[in-house]
Amino acid sequence: MKKLLAGTALAVVAMSGSAMAQGVSACLITKTDTNPFFVKMREGALAKAQELGIELKTYAGKIDGDHESQVAAIETCIADGAKGILITASDTKAIVDSVKAARDAGILVIALDTPLDPIDAADATFATDNFEAGRLIGQWAAATLGEEAANARIAMLDLAISQPSVDVLRDQGFLTGFGIDTKDPNKWGDEDDPRIVGNEVTAGNEEGGLKAMEALLAKDPNINVVYTINEPSAAGAYEALKAVGREKDVLIVSVDGGCPGVQNVKDGVIGATSQQYPLLMASLGIEAIAKYAETGEKPKPTEGKDFFDTGVALVTDRPVEGVPSIDTTKGMELCWG
Repeated sequence: MKKLLAGTALAVVAMSGSAMAQGVSACLITKTDTNPFFVKMREGALAKAQELGIELKTYAGKIDGDHESQVAAIETCIADGAKGILITASDTKAIVDSVKAARDAGILVIALDTPLDPIDAADATFATDNFEAGRLIGQWAAATLGEEAANARIAMLDLAISQPSVDVLRDQGFLTGFGIDTKDPNKWGDEDDPRIVGNEVTAGNEEGGLKAMEALLAKDPNINVVYTINEPSAAGAYEALKAVGREKDVLIVSVDGGCPGVQNVKDGVIGATSQQYPLLMASLGIEAIAKYAETGEKPKPTEGKDFFDTGVALVTDRPVEGVPSIDTTKGMELCWG
């Protein structure tokens, strides 16, 4: 337990409110407790748990990719008799056996933001359509470049070598939106389009984005489009570009829609970002656990999809024809973090 709790957020909400949830406990397991996306997700889950009278314990990995801590957290939740687990998995394939153990114990397991691989390894998934989020920023980048899109030099700043599903979906969505053949859509990095300079991983943080951007600039100093897995890595990429005087002539696109990221769009650091809604994901997840505890009913996916779609919107102050978007004023009204 000492190893599990080191660097882990643990919060317990006292029982109160709705009688239907009396005696119900649940767990939230996120990738980290520092990324603003997961901070807001935790806040949303805690608020809804308090409202419904659910005892909620929250856990997080030390860094994005800390699979072992997530496994240990699931084991703790099983031992504690949790009724439901909400999880954003760091390794969407390796976590499946642990999730199965939880489900075999009668626990409702809901993936938030990041679908498991396979997606039906969880009872349900509440998430942004991450492929669509990537496709929107890819379409925007290609339309913004116009005819020059044919000569683009693209840096791909991904998440992790293990290629969790959210990483693959956003990457492949971006390339599809840009008009690039993705080869095998279930993995990134196998594309042979000469416009792609290369793929580097960032661990989803600013330092990782900086180092990844430096590595790709060393490979090709003429990069003019940068795809980033999230806004912290985009901020790091910008710093690397700024260090070589390229920050004004490179398009950076990203996904998240946190308040710092939307501000970076407003300030011209990021050209466009796809906004998602972690507070909604978390609160819906807690509501689903409460309903499952009361009736045994499991949540259903959005019609026509294999997950419950919590929405996405492209945020930019440089709209292009044919790509729906909102401006940063609206984006700031909807942002988090």
